Amino acid sequence: MNKTCTTPKPTFFVCQSCDRSSEERPKGQPADGARLLQQLNTLNTENTQSNEFEIQPVGCLWTCDRPCAVAFSAHHKPTYLFTNLLTHETAPALLQFGKLYFDSTTGDIPWKQFPEALQSVSIAKIPVVEEGE
Repeated sequence: MNKTCTTPKPTFFVCQSCDRSSEERPKGQPADGARLLQQLNTLNTENTQSNEFEIQPVGCLWTCDRPCAVAFSAHHKPTYLFTNLLTHETAPALLQFGKLYFDSTTGDIPWKQFPEALQSVSIAKIPVVEEGE
């Protein structure tokens, strides 16, 4: 029996409920996380290589004291969690990082190669879960 296995694309998980301000948002105005999600989707659609990774909204990434938050992960690669993101500055940098990550066989991106706009945010690198024998 021949099983076809497809590996999921590297995925951005974008917290759409993040808000950088503690002030109440005007009615009908999207949260900062939702705006970042929209910017990422728009820029990714404009990119001719937009099929390299997925952008998936999530309700909350539980980093409420460090909004906005995006996690990026892929099969057999470490996960990166970015927090304290500014919505208007970091969407292009996140996509640049995604390209570096996609092109890397291990997912290990040297700090010097991180886009400049991401070098001032909080970043966590979560190791790969190794499969058992």
